[in-house]
Amino acid sequence: MFDVHPTECGPSMSYPDFMARFWQDIAGWAVLLNVVLTIATVLWVMHLKREPMSAIAWSLAVLMLPFVGPALFALFGYQTIHRPIEKRKRRRQAYRELALDVPEEVKPGGSTPPVAIPQRWEILARLANHPEGFPVTAGNRLAFYHYGEPAYTAMLDAIAGARHHVHIDFFIFRPDESGRRFIDALVGAAKRNVEVRFLYDSVGSYAMSSRMLRELKAAGGKAAAFLPLLNPLHRLRINLRNHRKILVVDGRTAFTGGLNVGDEYVGKNPKFGFWRDTHFRVEGPAAACLQRVFLEDWHFATNEMVRGAAYYPPGGRSPGSSPVQVVHSGPDSEYKVIRETYFAAILQGRKRVWIASPYYVPDPGLRDALMLAGRAGVDVRFLGLFRPDKWIPFLAARYYWGDLLAAGVKVYQYARGMMHSKYVLVDGEWASVGTANTDNRSLYLNYEVNCLVYDAAVVAELEEQYLKDLEWSVRLDPGVFATRPFASRLAENAARLLSPVL
Repeated sequence: MFDVHPTECGPSMSYPDFMARFWQDIAGWAVLLNVVLTIATVLWVMHLKREPMSAIAWSLAVLMLPFVGPALFALFGYQTIHRPIEKRKRRRQAYRELALDVPEEVKPGGSTPPVAIPQRWEILARLANHPEGFPVTAGNRLAFYHYGEPAYTAMLDAIAGARHHVHIDFFIFRPDESGRRFIDALVGAAKRNVEVRFLYDSVGSYAMSSRMLRELKAAGGKAAAFLPLLNPLHRLRINLRNHRKILVVDGRTAFTGGLNVGDEYVGKNPKFGFWRDTHFRVEGPAAACLQRVFLEDWHFATNEMVRGAAYYPPGGRSPGSSPVQVVHSGPDSEYKVIRETYFAAILQGRKRVWIASPYYVPDPGLRDALMLAGRAGVDVRFLGLFRPDKWIPFLAARYYWGDLLAAGVKVYQYARGMMHSKYVLVDGEWASVGTANTDNRSLYLNYEVNCLVYDAAVVAELEEQYLKDLEWSVRLDPGVFATRPFASRLAENAARLLSPVL
């Protein structure tokens, strides 16, 4: 306690005089507080972090950055959403209730016979069909959009034709011309008495227009933010975000992929220029899987239980012939199914493994799998960015590119503009395409959704586009890359220290 007497520290004492007289006492209390905070945070780190390197990195940050280190861990250190036991039980019960309306062929552990797929891919199907996952579904039709405007047109047309409901979820939703197009379409649907539920991530869509939301709600639509930052119940989870992009119309047609809503995604932002992405339309049983992923997220954000056969209408005649399996993961799930399917698919590769992703900051296991495939003579290619939109992940990726190149992996940088596609193609027979990048943020921290495609014809379409993208790309020369400047190497080394949260 400060030894202060009324005559010594009266109302007339100025702040500089106060600090000059008592700075030693203040410094002593600050040191004591920092020691207590540091010890508590390090224990907190050791309790939460399972990966030794992540635990060491965070512990060093806490020890070397007084007050700042603990604050950074409180903001960015979480990789899971820790709920009390009773809340976990309620969530599992709600999940079971939501699954009651799902068609039998897409229920986890459903009684329908498994869909026939090539034997070599059955192990991946089993890995993906975990207790809260989905089985492989048959009779799907897929349509791919490799650029923003065709995808936007298809989605807006689907919303315009909606009769019962429109469910839409985006990580980034900008209040620009593109955002206005979608809001107008949603408002129009709501005015036709179509149920509209609009979910957006509170960080990705930080610039969301309250005016647009009021217009939608005034028309009868519903809107909600996912994990709002200022909600004390979510403990300021800045780094745990909903990165999914889902649109479901009338339970029959769904869209997902890499596109968000904003002018940059149609090439109107000069900072990015031409925008290359992969979005796709799904018709068939897989649309019901994407529907349930959305409704789980909606229930998480709003506590509204959306039930009824109208949300899962009978399929009737199969619209297509593609076997598709929806996989979704997030920080509230112990089993990181998208990461596991990436890992297993790379090890299954015998001829070629082609990957497209704007970001490459995977965990050691995935890096080892890619390097092992490269050394085994598999044609492993990675297509990433030439001009980065985020410098720290880009520099961290460059640090790991050296290991890939040494293992015989071919690394390409897309030079036409922004390359935002996210897919893995294996042996011309299997594909994973959706919202997840090949980085720790997507594989451990974010809510993501991908579709696994067991159809050689569909994979061939994606491979054809991949080869076209390579024509606009620069292949890294291992010898030239090895001679990059020391300053660049230093920046890459610094950036890779943040790999657990990139």
